[in-house]
This record gives sequence, structure tokens and C-alpha cells, in this order.
Amino acid sequence: MFTGIVEERGRVAALDQLADSAILTIEAPVVSAAAERGDSIAVSGVCLTVTRAGEGRFSADVIGETLARTGLGKLAAGDLVNLERPVPVTGRLDGHIVQGHVDGTGVITRRQRAEGWDVLRICADPWLLRYMAHKGSVAVNGVSLTISAVSELASASEADGWFEVSLIPETLARTTFGASEAGDLVNIEVDVIAKYIERLLAGRIR
Repeated sequence: MFTGIVEERGRVAALDQLADSAILTIEAPVVSAAAERGDSIAVSGVCLTVTRAGEGRFSADVIGETLARTGLGKLAAGDLVNLERPVPVTGRLDGHIVQGHVDGTGVITRRQRAEGWDVLRICADPWLLRYMAHKGSVAVNGVSLTISAVSELASASEADGWFEVSLIPETLARTTFGASEAGDLVNIEVDVIAKYIERLLAGRIR
């Protein structure tokens, strides 16, 4: 389990495309220092299993399902990614419960710069928006964020459904969002509690 609190910005060393999968290698001195084969690391919100680690970098296999559901397949050498190791049982839950299981992707459609923070508007499919609420939690590229606004579901469509997050200077400095711009693809994981509640209520209605 992760919390959405980024430990390090890693740099993609290589993305080796295979027939229906890929091998992702990331330069990350902090996160890879104690990494061993079989460990889990969240890469921009995607939980990956380490297959090789050493010399300040680690590699992980990315299967076809992950490539199709996330933005990892569009990475290139030199791109920055957000990295987080799993939270220990005795650790502090500073963000919210993040599984590293990306539900879908969205696109940044607007970046509004303010004096003390930036606001990102992200377009997402309606089926993702139904799990979002004003002041609720969402993980975007592996970062635990608070939803500052969300479009009404009644009017949302693939073209105009959106939500907004406000980014403080600390978040901009420690994550890849400092360089994010309109048009960027992002990984989205909605609050898992909302999904469980929906499932349970559906069972009661039946």
C-alpha cells in the first residue's frame, strides 16, 4: 500500500518495448538504494515489481494491461516520474490509501498559476468522475491530492467532464507537476473506499 506522498523524482533511463510488454528502467538513487528484486515501487502511481536494482537505478516489467490502462507506455528516456516505496505498517498515513492500481487516465486541459499555488483542470471519463467529490481524495500520477472542484455528473461527457486540484509550492517542487502543462496525460486512481461503497450498495439494492 502507498500513501501518495512522493519520495523522489526519478528519470527514465530506458523503455524497452517488447511484443506485448516493456521493460522500464529508472534512475533513482534514493528509492533504488535499498531496493531488491521482488520489491514494489509506485512509478507515477503505477505499482511495479522490481526485477533488477543497482548502481542508482532499477528495472521493472510492464505488462500489456498496464501499458493499455496507464501512460507508462508513452514514457521516453529523460522523462521524469514520481516514485514512492510502500508505506511500512508502522509508518504514517500522510496522504490517503493508494493501491498503485491505476483506474484510468486523464488529460490536463488547463493550468492556472496563482501567487501561492497552481490549479490544474483534468479531463476524465464520467465513470471516473462518479467516484470524485469536492474535498475528496484522488491520486494523480501517484500524488495524493485533494479535489478542489469537479464538474456535475449530469452534464459530464468524455469531452467536458473534469476535476480540479490545487497544488502548493511544496508539491510543485517535489513532484513532476512543476513542469506539467496542458495536454499532458496523467494516471488516475480514485479513492478505493468509494469503489467498495458502490459495490456494497449495489448488492443491497439487488
